[in-house]
Amino acid sequence: MNLNQIHNVYFIGIGGIGMSNLARYFKNLGKQVSGYDKTPSVLTNELMKSGITIHFEDNIDLIPKDFYIENTLVIITPAVPITHSEWNYFLERDYEIKKRAEVLGLITKDTFCFAVAGTHGKTTTSGILGHILHESGADVTAFIGGIVENYNSNLIGSGKTVTVVEADEFDRSFLHLHPNIACITSMDADHLDIYGTSEALQESFIEFGSKIEDKSKLFITKELPLEGIICAVNEEAVYKAFNVRIGNGSYVFDVQTPSETMKDLHFGLPGKHNLMNALMAIAMANLFGTPTDAIAKAIASFKGVKRRFSYQIKTDAKVYIDDYAHHPTEINAVHQAVRELYPNQKVLAVFQPHLFSRTRDFADDFAKSLSAFDEVVLLDIYPAREQPIEGITSQWLMDKMTNNNKKIVAKNNVISAILESTATIIVTIGAGDIGELVPSIKKAINETL
Repeated sequence: MNLNQIHNVYFIGIGGIGMSNLARYFKNLGKQVSGYDKTPSVLTNELMKSGITIHFEDNIDLIPKDFYIENTLVIITPAVPITHSEWNYFLERDYEIKKRAEVLGLITKDTFCFAVAGTHGKTTTSGILGHILHESGADVTAFIGGIVENYNSNLIGSGKTVTVVEADEFDRSFLHLHPNIACITSMDADHLDIYGTSEALQESFIEFGSKIEDKSKLFITKELPLEGIICAVNEEAVYKAFNVRIGNGSYVFDVQTPSETMKDLHFGLPGKHNLMNALMAIAMANLFGTPTDAIAKAIASFKGVKRRFSYQIKTDAKVYIDDYAHHPTEINAVHQAVRELYPNQKVLAVFQPHLFSRTRDFADDFAKSLSAFDEVVLLDIYPAREQPIEGITSQWLMDKMTNNNKKIVAKNNVISAILESTATIIVTIGAGDIGELVPSIKKAINETL
């Protein structure tokens, strides 16, 4: 398929974080973009402000009349049910229909592609890398799985020749990509509802890694069973971050590359996991030939990604942080960062489990991770694409926790539970709709200060 011959792009599920950046991309290319989504959201509002037509009723009469078979690409999200009437309308008429991952595959085939893979850290690493490349003047478009604070967008740049993409392991989507330079940040077990076993997940990552034939262009961490260029913090590696200290609320560190030492880099995102994310992005940009001073300047100015350790309130009396963490490893990373920044302060974690299958598969690890906080409030499990699994509930998860300062709270009672707590550090955690509560929680806490 030649994307240059496409005049119209129609999205079914246009409001998703990954779908919406593709919609912005095609709009930037001058295509006519339209689509459907189930419900309005901040993302759909932003798309509509940019001139994209969106409707929220599954109705074939609302499909633009000039979107003909010969000049229209239809992009669907996996979340759309097969009974969707608009999808069936396009199927019955033999329109070109592709999943988002397939379209990214087409885009990356025709560009110089940086692919960021890993069960954790993809969004932040690709956001940092996209920011570095854009700030250095590269002809880049970066597709980010979150809203980058610097741009208030999930799309960085409007370049035609270089792309940065998150290589998503869900549904093996990343196997559609054509990377020139790639990194793998982690391969922890996840998405076992798709893969079945952690071994099958690992095999998929190994297959992704094999897409990079020249292993000097594949960056990995030292514990991964792959051949590539190792990156590490405070350990010997080809790309090494060391001399790490904290100054004025930011990390300051040096980076050893194969050819030089970058001195006194400043980076404002907390947590050792974010240092590794930054190091991966620095290594990829360095290999690409980005000047050292441009890397240093961009790293210092990167503001982060919304819902990735996002400060909502930061005062001497109270701190409120919101984070997308939905896997035990990610929760551990949030805990480590909070303890490093706020030692000896009481921390309340408000957690909404995401998926019944993930809760079941990692229950003991979730219990251990959550028990490390001083106080825990659990919401009901957010089902997303799943039906309930008998016996898998937040109560079942809470019973496994060793921390006795814990309780289950209905979503509409979360704010009162937070206000009742004596914790000075509040962290909301989860990938479900807990993010929609953040503005109300922030407002309620601010009113008490």
